[in-house]
Amino acid sequence: MDQARSTISKIFNGEPHSYTRFNLTRNMEGDNSQVEMKLSSDMDEDTGGKGAGEHLNHNSNRKPYVAQKLGRTPKNLCFMAVATLLIFIIGYLIGYLVHRKKDLAPTCDDSTVIFDNGAYIETGAAPLMNWAKVKKLLAEQVSADKFDSVFREFSSDNHRAGSLSDEVLGEKVVKRFREYGMKTWIDEHFVKVQDPPASGSNSFSYKGKQERPTGFLSYSANGTITDSVLYAFYGEEENFRLLKSRNVNMTGRVMLVRTGRISFAEKVANAAKMGASAVLIYPDPSKSSIGGSTQLYGHVHLGSGDPYTPGFPSFNHTQFPPVQSSGLPTILAQTITLDMAMNILQQLGGANAPQDWESSKLGDDSDVITLGVDNVLREKKIVNVFGVIKGFVDADRYVVIGAQRDAWGPGFAASTVGTSVLVELARSISDMVENGGFKPRRSIVFASWSAGEYGSVGATEWLEGYLSSLSMKAFSYINLDGVVTGQKHFKVAASPLLHGLVESTLKEVNSPNKAGSLFSEFAKPNMESNVLEPLKLDNAAYPFLAFSGIPSVSFRFTSENSDYLYFGTTLDTREKLNEATNNKVPQLAEAATRVAGHMVLRLVHDHLLRMDVEKYNKIIHNRVAQINNKVNSMLKMQPQLLPKALTMQWLTSAAGSYGRASRDLAADIRSSNMEDIEMCRTLNDRIMAVERNFLSPYVSPRESPFRHILLGSGPHTLQALHGHLEALRMDHPEADADLFRSQFALATWTIQGCANSLAGDVWSLDNEI
Repeated sequence: MDQARSTISKIFNGEPHSYTRFNLTRNMEGDNSQVEMKLSSDMDEDTGGKGAGEHLNHNSNRKPYVAQKLGRTPKNLCFMAVATLLIFIIGYLIGYLVHRKKDLAPTCDDSTVIFDNGAYIETGAAPLMNWAKVKKLLAEQVSADKFDSVFREFSSDNHRAGSLSDEVLGEKVVKRFREYGMKTWIDEHFVKVQDPPASGSNSFSYKGKQERPTGFLSYSANGTITDSVLYAFYGEEENFRLLKSRNVNMTGRVMLVRTGRISFAEKVANAAKMGASAVLIYPDPSKSSIGGSTQLYGHVHLGSGDPYTPGFPSFNHTQFPPVQSSGLPTILAQTITLDMAMNILQQLGGANAPQDWESSKLGDDSDVITLGVDNVLREKKIVNVFGVIKGFVDADRYVVIGAQRDAWGPGFAASTVGTSVLVELARSISDMVENGGFKPRRSIVFASWSAGEYGSVGATEWLEGYLSSLSMKAFSYINLDGVVTGQKHFKVAASPLLHGLVESTLKEVNSPNKAGSLFSEFAKPNMESNVLEPLKLDNAAYPFLAFSGIPSVSFRFTSENSDYLYFGTTLDTREKLNEATNNKVPQLAEAATRVAGHMVLRLVHDHLLRMDVEKYNKIIHNRVAQINNKVNSMLKMQPQLLPKALTMQWLTSAAGSYGRASRDLAADIRSSNMEDIEMCRTLNDRIMAVERNFLSPYVSPRESPFRHILLGSGPHTLQALHGHLEALRMDHPEADADLFRSQFALATWTIQGCANSLAGDVWSLDNEI
């Protein structure tokens, strides 16, 4: 045998230690198995101690050497026969293994390969554990008794974004993830935020009395103004329309509005549209338990992320030209206490306020106020931290679950509870994988965000930094911010694609308040009206959905339909949350963990993503019907106000195309072969593309970052098109018929493009789609 090996080595130019390598590469839990075969040994065995180089360099002796070899014909023929046989066997083995590689490609069933050494190596498909067993494993992991210690670990009296306390909490999260055996990493950003002035407060003066509120609104314009006060209730668009209908002059006025219903940023933006010079925001008097001297904190950027790097990540400011988000306000904005606001309201003159506005007067030109805002713009380093549980089949597809870590003060409901649920869920699922035999098909990324209080800055910067990758691979986001603020109601804001998943989850998770499921307690008889609510701009899940096109969900136990009373204050403590929940914070946190756990496990357990691709049909149909009705009405009554030759044919056709394409995809899903892993992946990719394709490709992420034409914000949305029609009907000076026609055409093709994508391969398209 040694002589045969020596002969083979001579065939390969006599080089010593020659290797031939071949790989058996399969998607086996993310690993590659490599087989290495050594085909030669020391040449000295055949050359009597002479190296191969020495032997081959004697060219003058080549003929005698050959003759000598030929002279030993029988022996050499034997060697050659053995060598030929070896080469044939090796070739056969290579061919066999290549053939086996195809045969053993992962399927949706369990499968193993037994090599000669008896080792069992999985081929890449995760065993499909019975869903009932998965639920049981999670139930065994999650317990209310475990939360008190976790709450203590992640509580802090002051952990504003970028502070040392914020970083320390991040390090604790990373440490926990590592203890659970997860791969961890961090993501640093250098962002610009506004903090209070060096003096510690801004100031205002009204009728001889000066006040210095210590609360503030980040991203307000700076300066000093002196103008008259105008009471505008909640600062909603309908409030300003009512004032306009009464011929109230709003230009150059300081709007006095209360908290609630919409975000601070939306209140300021609405006031700016009316020509206001400033906005003062105070606590809603109907929530009087907040106290008369409680300070408010927040931001007024009509968007998310760092407003000084709009549309791109703040990894390094020096790489980009100085720009600002179009959502930054141009007017002053400041919070005041309830006592300060009541002092102003009680002295207002002018016209009577609407009866349901809870104030006697609106204010007139004599109600003059001087306001000075001098916030300081600072650059801060913020750190997002991550851990991942890798999937066993489609490891490059992942669900992201996250919670903000920072807060204005203690932030117990705003950040501590969500962070604790995040960590407990990471521990539970890690243990299910390590010790319970559960193998997720897809990966789970756990994220702890910083700078959430400044407008989901940490999360948005991460999205902007990795948008091209995330939009193709992240198939869902689950938000844990503010998951426990009460116990009387349960609310969910989600992409329509996830409504079915939400419903099945509520039917499976028991209520912490009484016997029965969450569905039976909160959702009956109509989940849509009792549980579902719109996903708002100030929700951390919003940029995932409207900016990145990733189906997202946010949920909360709450005592009221409005936001938690103590958000944006320094009173957000464990004691206040105990009062709001009747001392059931651990039990509600356990229930929130189960809700998030059931959703995330369903998304990584099933062969196909549990998303209802037909859910958007009704939404598109309703929006198109609204536009159609408005156009038909104007064609009859005011045709001169519409663009020439405007027709609804193509928008209606695009809506029909989406409906057919989504039904065809649903049919493909129902008739799919679950044993075909490639088919499963292809169908999942088509499902993932639904939300992403609703992002308008015709608008700039910098000018209109929330590009979703159905759930986003901006002139490109179908809702904005309907509003533009109304402006044309009213002959509003800012209405532009040509601009409407352009937006109309782009929205039409966005819907048609989404339908084309749903149809699958390009050869699947025809005139009906």
